[in-house]
Amino acid sequence: MTLTQIHKTQFKAIEDGLESHVGNTPLLPLRRATRDLHPRVQVLAKAEWFNPGGSVKDRPALNIIRIALANGNLVAGKRLLDSTSGNMGIAYATFGAAMGIEVTLCVPANAGLERITILRALGAEVILTDPSEGSDGAILTARQMAAEKPDLYWYANQYNNDANWQAHYLTTGPEILAQTNGQVTHFVAGLGTSGTLMGTGRYLRGQLPNVQIIAFQPDASFHGLEGLKHMPSAIKPGIYDSAFADETLEVQTEAAHEMVRRLAREEGLFVGISSGAAMVAALQVASRLKEGVIVTLFPDAGYKYLSDKALWEGK
Repeated sequence: MTLTQIHKTQFKAIEDGLESHVGNTPLLPLRRATRDLHPRVQVLAKAEWFNPGGSVKDRPALNIIRIALANGNLVAGKRLLDSTSGNMGIAYATFGAAMGIEVTLCVPANAGLERITILRALGAEVILTDPSEGSDGAILTARQMAAEKPDLYWYANQYNNDANWQAHYLTTGPEILAQTNGQVTHFVAGLGTSGTLMGTGRYLRGQLPNVQIIAFQPDASFHGLEGLKHMPSAIKPGIYDSAFADETLEVQTEAAHEMVRRLAREEGLFVGISSGAAMVAALQVASRLKEGVIVTLFPDAGYKYLSDKALWEGK
């Protein structure tokens, strides 16, 4: 089945509920944080916290659910099961509550208090996993639970589910192309599941063969960049193609934290940690250019990280 067929048959519009408000997020220009760049260089960011569940993960979560329902994989009596560090789980739980789908999520026990509280408020069952094993430990737990009780769980498997990257091919990529009037020259995205990079990048490259697709990841296996993976030391997602990006940058946790505070104080944008990392990477790219339009995504707002006092009180 081609992506066009998927778009027509499985990504169909449904009732005018939360689901119809996913995507079409604003593309924001960054001004004060980019003041040292060449005047013909622009940096723009998609404000993904405008999605109903508050993050970019609404896009793949909704597509995964839609296709599972259309294919008869997520049937009455089965619970949606997946691993998450927070945002994908919140997206699943949001749509699960709205659509009457029971949700079970494996989450590292050191995930932020706000995220765990939101998941439980939305009615999700939360299984806390070994914090020392991070997101990989949550993945292994979800795999084991799915194997042990296949009649109870439908394993969404976001890291290996093509519906993840296809969501971005069908929505994020076309939105960026339209919002920049086809002028985007560089797309910068972080590596977590890699769905944003792979789906958006494939669409943009298909429309603009000369566009540069830039990935970024944490600079070490132990890091504080929520939702991002250090690919050399992590379980690699099945949807990830390491040869796809034109370049892969590394971002330090401290630099991302500092950028979060800068975006709040210089741009009035209260964003999360992965958004800070995205801006660090985008500025690395922009600083080398004399002309260009760099687009990145700010995956979520800062409200789910308020308990991290060191993040907000840093200088």
